[in-house]
Amino acid sequence: MVFSSLAFVYIFLPICFLLYFFVAKNIKQCNYILLIMSLIFYAWGEPKWIILMIISTLVEYIGALVIDKNRGTTKAKIALGLSVATSLSFLFVFKYFDFFSFNFANIFGLTPKLLNLTLPIGISFYTFQTITYIVDVYKEKVPVQKSFATLLLYVSMFPQLIAGPIVKYSDIEYQLNNRKLNSHFVGEGVIRFLVGLFKKIVIANIAGEMATKFLDSDLEMLSFCGAWIGILSYTLQIYFDFSAYSDMAIGLGKIFGFTYPENFNYPYIATTISDFWKRWHISLTTFFREYLYIPLGGNRKNHVLNLLIVWLLTGFWHGSAWNFILWGLYYYLLICIERLFLGKLIERLPSLFGHLYTMFLVIIGWVFFYFEDMERLREFFKILLGFGAPEFIGITDKAVFLNHIVFFIFAIIAVTPVSRIIKKLFIKLTSKTDTTQRVGDIVLIVYSLFLLFINTAAMVGSTFNPFLYFRF
Repeated sequence: MVFSSLAFVYIFLPICFLLYFFVAKNIKQCNYILLIMSLIFYAWGEPKWIILMIISTLVEYIGALVIDKNRGTTKAKIALGLSVATSLSFLFVFKYFDFFSFNFANIFGLTPKLLNLTLPIGISFYTFQTITYIVDVYKEKVPVQKSFATLLLYVSMFPQLIAGPIVKYSDIEYQLNNRKLNSHFVGEGVIRFLVGLFKKIVIANIAGEMATKFLDSDLEMLSFCGAWIGILSYTLQIYFDFSAYSDMAIGLGKIFGFTYPENFNYPYIATTISDFWKRWHISLTTFFREYLYIPLGGNRKNHVLNLLIVWLLTGFWHGSAWNFILWGLYYYLLICIERLFLGKLIERLPSLFGHLYTMFLVIIGWVFFYFEDMERLREFFKILLGFGAPEFIGITDKAVFLNHIVFFIFAIIAVTPVSRIIKKLFIKLTSKTDTTQRVGDIVLIVYSLFLLFINTAAMVGSTFNPFLYFRF
């Protein structure tokens, strides 16, 4: 089940809402309802792998209890190491074993022994979440959780289970048993969810159709302009697709009384690559910084090597293929260059230059991210850079672009903080008197109904289209 489906919006979510707000009598009962619904949500798409998520959580739960009873001893260190290693071993077997087996066999001329396991949905996200819990317990940043059901709720909560944001246990530890439920939060959550749904169903899906049309076509027939239209479409698709999921997750969290961390902060307005990664997939960047980069030594010692390790793993986290490793190395080199000298130079130049520089390199980066086939990756780069294209622009390329020109203009405006400015202005205008507040409430209700209508029409007319980050 995905958020952008009629089954979720009109069956699953209403049932969950009714049970949560009208059947449950207290927070404890709310938690049990949310846990049961989360397990149902996960089992809907991955019934056979739900046990893996439960076992992974159980390992960290027991490990944390051992740590808590043996503070400052070798047993605590062993419990931490074994727990983290066990969770990472699950991730390795399902996501990376075949990659290493295949490449090892190729190097030594052997027949690869592949497991061909289906990648459990969300395993990359919930593995990192369980790690944040036990590491923070070990560091005494959070108290140990004595209730397994509560810890399982933290890991399995359906709003952010499948594709993040990666919510640290410390982010919601207090909220798990002490949150307040109110209509204001529910209203904000509903609007945030509907906006995210619009970004996915309307913007990301259209951009995805455009990207597929050009990037999956016969590269021998692809024109120079066709290549750029394709990769620009993918640049829009991956932002709106992933940020849409984060918006919906944060919105659903608000509805049920949780405050999740923001995962995107208009990354396409960044003026350096470093700035881009402070704005893109913030929860992943935060995880690697706090749980890997700083423990390795951070900027204090061997920072170049530490950066290399972090970016190799960042790329590899996204997928078990060489293109993701290249993608990670690509950003490692860019950030090293910026730290050496380029960052200071860009600061002296007009911000427009920094923005154009950053967006060009980000778009190039998405080429590495898209093509897992190394031969197609090489051929596409040749066309994109003006080598090997049969023509500058094809007749159909021009027609497709002109037919979607309004969409491109709208999407490009939507990646800027225009919506944030409008929201601030709306709040300022409607908070002056009781009358303006009532008018504002009416406007928000009409706006929500309009979004629901548009999203429903789009879902009825669309084919199944899961989120891109489901495969990571």
